[in-house]
Amino acid sequence: MTTTVATRICGLQPLLKRLSRKFTRDVDESADLVQDTLLKALAHQDKFRENTNLHGWLFTIMRNTFINQYRKRQRGQTIHDPTDELYFLNIEDQHTFSSPERKYAWDDLWKNIDALREELRMPFKLHTSGYKYHEIAERLEIPIGTVKNRIFHARKEIQSRLYL
Repeated sequence: MTTTVATRICGLQPLLKRLSRKFTRDVDESADLVQDTLLKALAHQDKFRENTNLHGWLFTIMRNTFINQYRKRQRGQTIHDPTDELYFLNIEDQHTFSSPERKYAWDDLWKNIDALREELRMPFKLHTSGYKYHEIAERLEIPIGTVKNRIFHARKEIQSRLYL
């Protein structure tokens, strides 16, 4: 007697629970991931080919589900400013540096950034402004490895100056 694919999928729920722990450390998120994986597998069981690795098929579904959920969360954290000239993104935050000590630390940090050599300062400022490595490389017309290297060295130089 042959078992149906749906029965075999449901029978692998304990395995899926263990696998989900590799993706997430949270018990509730893990349970949600298993449930989403089972729902997708059952909804698309007709796409499973007999005599192939069911464990691998389910693992792939779980991994892709986790990645898609992660990307969705990341997109959800993106700020959209519909105002003219990006008013909300460019408004000075009065709450971050309310004490004199913090204001001094902020000013000191920017003095150290401005004191960097031009070749380190430009990639660092672009990166801290939100540009991606490849965008900085295109804008400055230098290789992406050079961009990463200069940002790394700018951080090190700023850190060494701040700790003196």
